[in-house]
Amino acid sequence: MAWGNTKKPASWFGKIGAFFGGRSPTHEAAGSGRRAWAWMPGNPGAVAAMLVTQTELRTKSRDLVRRNAWANAALDAFVSNAIGTGIKPQSMVVDPAVRERIQSLWRDWTEEADAAGLTDFYGLQAMACRAMLEGGECLVRLRPRRAEDGLVVPLQIQLLEPEHLPVSMNTDLPSGNVVRAGIEFDKLGRRVAYHLYRSHPEDGALAPMSGQGGIDTVRVDAAEIIHLFRPLRPGQIRGEPWLSRALVKLNELDQYDDAELVRKKTAAMFAGFITRLSPEDNLMGEGNSDQNGVALAGLEPGTLQILEPGEDVKFSQPADVGASYGEFLRMQFRAVAAAMGVTYEQLTGDLTQVNYSSIRAGLLEFRRRCEAIQHGVIVHQLCRPIWSAWMAQAALSGTLKLPGYSKRRREYLACKWIPQGWQWVDPQKEFNAMVTAIRAGLLSRSEAISSFGYDAEDIDREIAADNARADALGLVFESDPRHDQPAAAAPFQKTPADASTADPTSDPLAADPAPLI
Repeated sequence: MAWGNTKKPASWFGKIGAFFGGRSPTHEAAGSGRRAWAWMPGNPGAVAAMLVTQTELRTKSRDLVRRNAWANAALDAFVSNAIGTGIKPQSMVVDPAVRERIQSLWRDWTEEADAAGLTDFYGLQAMACRAMLEGGECLVRLRPRRAEDGLVVPLQIQLLEPEHLPVSMNTDLPSGNVVRAGIEFDKLGRRVAYHLYRSHPEDGALAPMSGQGGIDTVRVDAAEIIHLFRPLRPGQIRGEPWLSRALVKLNELDQYDDAELVRKKTAAMFAGFITRLSPEDNLMGEGNSDQNGVALAGLEPGTLQILEPGEDVKFSQPADVGASYGEFLRMQFRAVAAAMGVTYEQLTGDLTQVNYSSIRAGLLEFRRRCEAIQHGVIVHQLCRPIWSAWMAQAALSGTLKLPGYSKRRREYLACKWIPQGWQWVDPQKEFNAMVTAIRAGLLSRSEAISSFGYDAEDIDREIAADNARADALGLVFESDPRHDQPAAAAPFQKTPADASTADPTSDPLAADPAPLI
């Protein structure tokens, strides 16, 4: 018998609940006892949750980043670690000549990648990452250009804030496609288009600065849009700001710290309070009372004041915040740092309670989290599609000669993305461990070099060029094996005893073989 078709199971579960006094026999959080009365959880789906809360979360996140130093510091810390000087591609094409042409052309194109002309491609990476952290997502539009534009490769990148994608646009189209949160999906659930505002909807009267058309939307093919966000749930189609779980605590902590500062400042402004029996008497030379009946007095160094009988002076003694103030802030900041995905030291800049082991353990955990975002989100969603579009434009425009590109596309697109290397707390220990791993065959030189964000082939070429230049100049450094060898003997000098073997044309004594007397 199916329990869902009868009322018996419900009553049976009710008896179980009554027997346990409202508590769940399996999980305490699933009960309905006194401690759970005020807990009224909801369980919206991944799409519904973003439709209801995304706009408000993004608005509060941007407001907090603008006016709160800690929120801004957390975003800067993550961007500088995740992007730094850029996540750079290393082509894996087998032919070294083709590989070098690809890398050389890419280096030239990165200078022209930004459609706004404000930064290079790696600066766009940092800007897109920050937009994802602050607003939950970033829209990247691929803008093919004409040949007459004079670009190295006719392609540029335009970044758009997520406000360009209306959350409120949800409709079913006659074609059978559906639009959810501004994104158009086909019957198979694939993204086919994005419906974008021509202008930023929050620019108001300044809208012409970010485009034309007001709040009109335009349908842009999904092949031209890269939607960068961190997916946290299966089926999620829009991103949430990374500050979401820290917004309330960080905002109230900011208000509390500011209120504490104002309280101390106000208390410190009162040097003392004068009490007297006759308010009209001039006790300490204060001026006349103002319209509110307040008269202020001043003191000079070394002042001795004789008080009238019955008069008294009480100096202000503002209450201290107490020894627990700093510890309280540290605990609150640790909670905020955990919610934002950074370390406490990165959030506050406070290094007073760390040592080598603790700071290294914290950085290792943070870097694991950072590497997961680098490769699972930024490289996969942002870097790979741009590399593919760039390669296609370079091949179609004839800038790159890639024989059989349509059939060998996968071979030409093979690429390894290298983030900027990490700087360790104690480089000597880390380098010694790396050298040991290389000598033991547990790590390759290429992988060791890549861990610092460099291309092994570039490093090898630079080393060869440096060695050749040093040899040409006669320079011997400690890294050269000849550095520890004994100095070479001085050139042999002929003496008179060796005159018999000298060249007759250069020695006048050689003309007379008779011995000298």
